[in-house]
Amino acid sequence: MSAMRRRPRRAPGPGARHRDGPAPGAGTVYGIGAAPGAGTATVHEIGSGHETGSVHGVGAATVPEVRNGAEVGSGHEVGSVHEVGSVHEVGSVHEVGSGALPPTYREVRLAARPGRDPRPEHFEIVRAPLRPPAAGQVLVRNLVLRIGAATRTLMADEQVLPMAPYQPGQPLRGTALGAVIAAPGTSLRSGDLVRHDLGWQQYALLPAAQVRRVDPARWPDPAACLSQGFVGWLAVDRAARIEPGDTVLVTGAAGGVGCIAGQFARLRGAGRLIGTTGSRWKADHLTDRLGFDTVLVRGEGPIEDQLRAAAPDGVDVLVDTVGGEQFRAALALARRRARLVVVGALAGQAGGGTRTVTALDTLALCSRGITVSGLSAADHGADVERWEEEFSAGLRTGLLTFPHVRLTGIDRAPAALRDLLAGRHLGTVLVEPT
Repeated sequence: MSAMRRRPRRAPGPGARHRDGPAPGAGTVYGIGAAPGAGTATVHEIGSGHETGSVHGVGAATVPEVRNGAEVGSGHEVGSVHEVGSVHEVGSVHEVGSGALPPTYREVRLAARPGRDPRPEHFEIVRAPLRPPAAGQVLVRNLVLRIGAATRTLMADEQVLPMAPYQPGQPLRGTALGAVIAAPGTSLRSGDLVRHDLGWQQYALLPAAQVRRVDPARWPDPAACLSQGFVGWLAVDRAARIEPGDTVLVTGAAGGVGCIAGQFARLRGAGRLIGTTGSRWKADHLTDRLGFDTVLVRGEGPIEDQLRAAAPDGVDVLVDTVGGEQFRAALALARRRARLVVVGALAGQAGGGTRTVTALDTLALCSRGITVSGLSAADHGADVERWEEEFSAGLRTGLLTFPHVRLTGIDRAPAALRDLLAGRHLGTVLVEPT
C-alpha cells in the first residue's frame, strides 16, 4: 500500500475571506476535545497516529464556535476546517447507568412530508416516555448521530431506497453511536458502545439483534465508525478495482462518501485524482489536505469543459455520488474500458427527488467497453468488518483522515440536514443529541 501524497497547505493571505464558506486554514489549529468555547459546527480531521483504548465523556468536549462561514443573519453556522491530531473524547460511558434515568427524552419526528425543500415546520421535536428494556432488548443512550442525504429521500412517500420511508408523526431514523444503559438477557453490558439505526433521538430502545458492538480500542474516535465512507471504499476496492496509474474522478468529493473514496483511490494507486464540489473553499481543502490533484467547482463553467482541461487523456474510473451533468461529463471523457460506479444521486436527492434521470450513450458503452454499475452498501454486509479494520488502522497510523462536522444539540439536527443538502458542510455531519 503506497502512502498518500500530501500537499503543502496554502494558507490564505491576511484578511482573506471566502464568500461561500470558511477559509481553510484560517484560525487556530485545535486537537479535538481541547478547544475552549462553546461547541458548534467545526470540521475536524481524525487520523493522527494516536491510539486509545478508552472512551470518555461523549458530548462533553467543546470546540470553538464558528460563524464566519455564512453571511451575517443567514442563520447558518458553517464549520471552519481544523487539523485534528488528538483523540476526541467521546462519552462518559464508564459512568453510564450510574444515575437516575430521566422520565422522558427528546426525539425528532416527521411532522409533514416536505415539497422540494425541508423547512422547520416539517419537523417536530417532542418528548417521549423513557421505558425500561424487556428481556432481549437494549436501552441505549445515543451519543452521536449521523446526518445523511438519504434522510431527505426517506421523507418522500415513495420507497426508492432499501429502507421503508418515514411516516408523518413517527421518529426519523438514522445511524447512531450509543452507550448501553441496560440490556437484560443479553451479552451486552452497561457502558458498551453500540451502533444502531435509531438515531434522531436521545435514547433508543430496540432488540439486541439490531445493535452492533463497537470496540473503542479500534478507533482513535469511536464516532468514526459512523463514517459514510463504506460505500466509497466498496466502489474503489470492489467495483472499480483501481489500477496503478488510473485517472480517477470522484464527484461530490467533499461529502462524507467522496472524501473517503478519494483517499482510498490514492492509496490504491490512482495516478491522477480529480474531484468535484460546489465551493472553492472545499476544493482548496481537498487539494491541500486530502490528496486530490485538482477539483472541479460547480458554477465555474461547464463540468465537462473543466474535466476535459483537467484530464485531457480521459478518465479511467468514476465514483459518482451526484449524477446528472457530472455523470454525463465523466461518460463523455471515459477512456476505453473505463469503470463508472454510481453510489449516489445527490443531484436529485438534494431537491427531494426520487429519480435522477440521465441520458446514456449506449453506443459509447459498447464501442469503448465502458462498464456502468450501481452500488448499494446494503448488499455488502459481509464486507463491513474488513472496511472497519482497514479504515480504523489508517486513522490510527495517520494514513487516512475522517473529515467531519460535529454539532451539539438534538434541536440542531433538522437544520444540519438542510445545511448538508445545501452543501454548506464538508465531510460527514454528526450531531451529539444533548
